[in-house]
Amino acid sequence: MEINRDKVLANTVSPKGDEGFDVQALANKLLQNGWVLFISFVICLLAAYVYTEVATPLYNINAQIVVEDDKNSKMGDAGGLGSLTDLLSVPSNVDNEVGILTTKYLLGEVVKQMNLNIQYYDVMALKSVQIYSAPFKVDLVQQADTVLTTFFDIAPADARSVTISYTDELSGDHIEKNVKYGQGFAVDGVGVIKITQAARTPITRKYRFLVMSVDQEVASLKDKLEASRTSKTSTTIQLNLQHPIPKMGEDILNRLLLQYARQTIEDKNRVADSTISFIDNRLVLVGDELGGIEGNIQQFRQNSKLANIDKQSELLVNSRSESAKELSTIENQISILEALEGYLKDKSKNEKIVPPSVLPQDPVFVGLIERYNSLVIQRDRQLLATTEDHPIVQNINQQLVTLRQDVLNNLVNIRRTMEISRKNLRANSSQYESLIERVPSQERIYLDLSRQQQIKQQLYLYLLQKREETAISKKSNIPNTRVVEPPKSDYWPFYPKKLVVFSLAILAAFILPVVWIYVLSLLNNKIDSKEDIQKHTDVPVIGEISQAKDSAAVIVQKDSRSAISEQFRSLRTNLNFLLPSDKKHTLMLTSGMSGEGKSFLAVNLAAALAFSGKKVLLMEMDLRKPTLMQKMNLPSGTGFTNYIVSNNITPEEILINSNINENLFVVSSGPIPPNPTETIINEKADRLIKRYQEMFDYVIIDAPPIGIVSDAQILSDYADLTIYVVRHKTTLLKQLQIPQDIHVNKKMAKIAIVVNGIQISKYSSYGYGYGYGYGYGYYTDDETPGFWDRFFKKKN
Repeated sequence: MEINRDKVLANTVSPKGDEGFDVQALANKLLQNGWVLFISFVICLLAAYVYTEVATPLYNINAQIVVEDDKNSKMGDAGGLGSLTDLLSVPSNVDNEVGILTTKYLLGEVVKQMNLNIQYYDVMALKSVQIYSAPFKVDLVQQADTVLTTFFDIAPADARSVTISYTDELSGDHIEKNVKYGQGFAVDGVGVIKITQAARTPITRKYRFLVMSVDQEVASLKDKLEASRTSKTSTTIQLNLQHPIPKMGEDILNRLLLQYARQTIEDKNRVADSTISFIDNRLVLVGDELGGIEGNIQQFRQNSKLANIDKQSELLVNSRSESAKELSTIENQISILEALEGYLKDKSKNEKIVPPSVLPQDPVFVGLIERYNSLVIQRDRQLLATTEDHPIVQNINQQLVTLRQDVLNNLVNIRRTMEISRKNLRANSSQYESLIERVPSQERIYLDLSRQQQIKQQLYLYLLQKREETAISKKSNIPNTRVVEPPKSDYWPFYPKKLVVFSLAILAAFILPVVWIYVLSLLNNKIDSKEDIQKHTDVPVIGEISQAKDSAAVIVQKDSRSAISEQFRSLRTNLNFLLPSDKKHTLMLTSGMSGEGKSFLAVNLAAALAFSGKKVLLMEMDLRKPTLMQKMNLPSGTGFTNYIVSNNITPEEILINSNINENLFVVSSGPIPPNPTETIINEKADRLIKRYQEMFDYVIIDAPPIGIVSDAQILSDYADLTIYVVRHKTTLLKQLQIPQDIHVNKKMAKIAIVVNGIQISKYSSYGYGYGYGYGYGYYTDDETPGFWDRFFKKKN
């Protein structure tokens, strides 16, 4: 028997320190409150649906262009002809082109050409949807200095006019007016607006349009546009634009690429124009010099009456001619160098592209010229959006000054080299001169004039050739980029992603009820589960009684097999284990406050003991608020207080048969005394209780709540075991400090807890029996069906 007693204590007591988070209990609460989960699902899915319908869809519009080398797109040097613009061409830089494609200047041109700062909307029930084309057109005839973003509502008035309503952004006034088609009207903070009707498309419903500044739309477009290289080693640029209208986004990217190509050609044409201007100036000078030399030759022939050159000097002339040809080439190059040097030293041309020179293709010099012209073009592009004082422009100017000096130094070195070559050729010419001294002076003069004519003529023809090459190159200029994938929109919008939205909604539908239940459990101050009791007191729980479905006070009957009856029988068994079976016992039932079912528990526990063959007495000792006799449908009659105040009444005379079992008797409280406590401590009360303890196997005292008055503490001196009754979802957690204090300070012999009124359902967080009531299949008939049980039952 001792082993069984230990087993009972082990089943009824759990360590107080076991306070881990119970996931299963939380899940049970969630299932028990299935209506919360159902409502959460409905709200979250409805919110997800509304969001996906109201949110403006965005599409990805993609395009790809490849940046090609300028030299591959130019004409080849057919017939050995070269182009002077090779020195002026800027090498393609993919990173620079990426930056140019997203510049505000380029985007601004697109916005102006497509009037993107004016947007049209179709007014729907839940939102306004942007549309590409509308049955009307809005023109900003004259815009204000600062255009304020303004929405306009437009509705049909008659066949020739519309009704316009808007809010003045300056005054805040709401304005509504009728406007005829084609007639301009002024709007403060916007400008003069004119509305024209689209051909054969009348306005039949309400629309809306938005007017904003070009800069604002450029900033918005720049945020939506992304340009990047497909890889570090690739010259391909990927363009991506996010836009709510696929066709409109494709047209914007097409217009952007077209404007970018035009700007590239304009840059190249500037280089060609600078080259042609330089050659034209040189042609004028060389032409004048050639005309003067030819006039001198004509005058010399007329004065010297020379018709032909003597054949004796033909061989000498040919040899000298070859030497003169080489010398003339050097002279031409030195002349071009001097002209370029003067061009570079001219401060008025510091901000212009450096023209080419007729030089051997010296790689150092060509590289310097290319870098210089590249910086000039880069600075000009920066000046489109900034001023001369901008740090970037100042930095480029400083680089141009340094690079110009490097070009001058390189020119000096090249000229020195050519002057040495000229000196050697002149030395050779001197040898021929010594031979020509024998030629008559008239012929020698003619030869000098002829040589000068030949030099100038060759220079003139060379310049004419280069001018034609440059003009042809200008006409054949093409962009250095090629579209490899035209702008194309994705079929499905990337935002909002319905699968993600609904997945998050489903997740939120689970999380929100869990959070709600968890917060409620944190804020809960009443007993909700057996863990709540175990966390707040070390007093053992010896029984759990579920909530009765009917109002009957006596549940335990002889042949009853209900779950509550079995729970009282389990409680009776636990008492047999806890108290010696060979002795008579006195039990006292109390609680922390009224309404916790103490009297109900006392009646049914007494009945369970009586049906087991024990002689039981149930004493109604709550003298302040007696309810026991009323619950048992018994007359109050003569009771405890009558016995105390009268000397003619014996203990046997106040005993009342319970009508439940022949072994169960009841003693009522009698009339309510004015001084209950003094009545209980009366010596006759002591003799009465001791007398009853001798007469009955069990004396059950229904005492008042110990948390309110001290009567229960006085009566506990007679009890072998005090049963502290708590009620599920009614007793405050702080009231568990009462039995804990009694237990710790040994204020009573023994104390145990019985939980009453447990609300049992399939997913209840509070089980009953602690192992004593499980396994009875018919107990499920007493369970309260949960939400899901009722839900599916209705469907079936």
